[in-house]
Amino acid sequence: MSLTFVFDSLFIQAAAGPNVFTYFAQSNFAGKVVIFILGLLSIVAWTVMLGKYMDLSKLRSQNQRYERLLSKESHLIALDPERPGKGAGPYYNIIREALEAFRRYGGDLSNADPHRATLRMGHVENALQRSVAEQIIRYEAKMVVLGSIITGAPFMGLLGTVWGVMDAFGGMAGAGSASLQSLAPGVSGALLTTVAGLIVAIPSVFGYNYLLQQTKIAVVELENFASTAADRIELEAQAAANA
Repeated sequence: MSLTFVFDSLFIQAAAGPNVFTYFAQSNFAGKVVIFILGLLSIVAWTVMLGKYMDLSKLRSQNQRYERLLSKESHLIALDPERPGKGAGPYYNIIREALEAFRRYGGDLSNADPHRATLRMGHVENALQRSVAEQIIRYEAKMVVLGSIITGAPFMGLLGTVWGVMDAFGGMAGAGSASLQSLAPGVSGALLTTVAGLIVAIPSVFGYNYLLQQTKIAVVELENFASTAADRIELEAQAAANA
């Protein structure tokens, strides 16, 4: 299908009777600007939704691969803190931060002092909490943009509608006529902006709710992994100290 054929079809539809293109032509300048802005917001919203979905899928895949790698390691605290195995992603960063804190605040396991071990695990847990908070920010990135589009798009559409209706009534008053035929084109063009705002907002709402749910699940998994890592480090440190 050629591009010329597509444009010819659109012009034929516009000439056949009232439709979206007719209503757009009947919109005032402000309405056309609003529709143009809403079109850009729609592109941004779909870009954010698809990009966020791909990001979450990538992070989950990285986490699963690294978790399988850790399950094969008999001693977590024996890993190199700077490069704890081959991996990437949030889980990898959490383990790296935890092991760096473990080595930084007394990695010598020959000293079996309980007080020293308690302080060391406190530093490790603080490092885990900081790392989890950083990864949560990474998970929630770009969600504010999508939420702003969901909130703002209907109001922008409403603004275009109110402005268009105001112009239609103002033009009718200036012309001195009050017929439905003179009012209807301007009103139909004005209402198009509300329709455009809803078209932008409705798919974004569904996408936002889905991504928000996936983000919440990922955050819970992240916190559970960090808790499991802290328990494993503590148990391995106690076993090494008592050996």
